[in-house]
Amino acid sequence: MHAATSSPVWATDLPLQNRRQGKVRDIYQVPPAGDRGSSVLIVATDRVSAFDVVMPSPVPGKGRELTAISTKWFDMIREWDLIGDHLCSTDPKDVPGLDESEQAQLEGRMMLGRAARVIPIEFVVRGYITGSGWKEYLAEGTVCGITLPTGLRHCAKLPEPIFTPATKAEEGHDENIDFETACSVAGRDVMNRLRDVSVEIYRRAAEYAIERGIILADTKFEFGYAIDDAGNETDEIMLIDEVLTPDSSRFWPAEDYEVGRDQDSFDKQYVRNHLEGLVSSGLWDKTPPGPELPDDVVVNTLSRYREAHQRLF
Repeated sequence: MHAATSSPVWATDLPLQNRRQGKVRDIYQVPPAGDRGSSVLIVATDRVSAFDVVMPSPVPGKGRELTAISTKWFDMIREWDLIGDHLCSTDPKDVPGLDESEQAQLEGRMMLGRAARVIPIEFVVRGYITGSGWKEYLAEGTVCGITLPTGLRHCAKLPEPIFTPATKAEEGHDENIDFETACSVAGRDVMNRLRDVSVEIYRRAAEYAIERGIILADTKFEFGYAIDDAGNETDEIMLIDEVLTPDSSRFWPAEDYEVGRDQDSFDKQYVRNHLEGLVSSGLWDKTPPGPELPDDVVVNTLSRYREAHQRLF
């Protein structure tokens, strides 16, 4: 066990239906109870992935940090009254059919959400030019078909935030697409509305973050159609999944920001840096299984998530 902290949660095995395991989260179907309809339980484990490979070493406490950040943003977004969301509870006692030890596993790392049919688009908003957007800009002068000013430098702030949708891949990498392609998937009226909502959430969150010394370079949102008590899809669209965490966003420390280079970030940068060193040394080829992570990489990774949480809230 790593020295960072005790009792990491690598995976859960709860007596609930339809367990699905993503790279970081375990998801279960939860039956209706009381006045609550069909729900999903989302558990943020301490697994960490990089280059689409889940590492065998957990980062103890990471799931708690992600959940705390996400739920606080949900509270704030509700105050902005831009769109509804799926979050019902973060209390393990609200999940039916679990004993005390199973509830203890979920403490601080769960979200009980309304069931939804996920819209298969990643709703990405970029305020700075980096990542896959920077690569496309260098090659084409565009990002997702949007023409940008010439002469931009790496990690430069864009004149205005841009909406750059992507496919929501079940496996492998998401792929950037243009707005017309997204409309063919989700419908033009839906895309127009959710583009505007996404950009507005980004604007307000970026303004909040910069006041606390964090640049919100970009982020992605997910939305879905609410499922009613009878299990039928409704017309109500909700903000779902996690929101504005270091796993779904690029957070940069404002005091170290410098255009023209890669930025320090509040995420799993230590993991990526360590793994890139292994790749360059020929010790790993970015395919499963991933290598064990040294204790210092685990500790430093967790510290970045915690610092982001503390600065923001």
